[in-house]
Amino acid sequence: MLWQPTHPDTDYVETEVAAQALGVELLSLEIQAPDGIDPVFETASAWRADAMIVVASRLTQEPRIMERAQQLRLPVVAQRTEDAEAGSLLTYGPGTADSYRRLAYYVDRVLKGASPADLPVEQPTRFEFVINLRAAQALDLTIPQHVLLQATEVIP
Repeated sequence: MLWQPTHPDTDYVETEVAAQALGVELLSLEIQAPDGIDPVFETASAWRADAMIVVASRLTQEPRIMERAQQLRLPVVAQRTEDAEAGSLLTYGPGTADSYRRLAYYVDRVLKGASPADLPVEQPTRFEFVINLRAAQALDLTIPQHVLLQATEVIP
């Protein structure tokens, strides 16, 4: 799991609990700065990682992350649709377009005089599941048809 521990939306403990329940060993690859990308991939390679979870943050948006994963033939699962377009095998996360629309709603309310403290906190209600078939082909993976049918988008 490649993650930025200082990012407020990251919960390593929950991911570790889920991995244990599935019988999967989870290796924590913490990144604090862009110059930490190569060392985390060296660690992943030394541990012979089977796949990588990339948790969305400012630092994990670096294009070198997908480039290095592709060089190591390491399947990546991420949260942002943009990561699938950049080479991640699959992504699952809140719909970006919906989030931006809700952001516009909040900005509108504040500009019209509402106090931000009075606005409700909302959780995402729509999630996008994107599969990148180019990445699957590069990894010699076949995505089962029943999985493809569940995707909200398939990148050919």
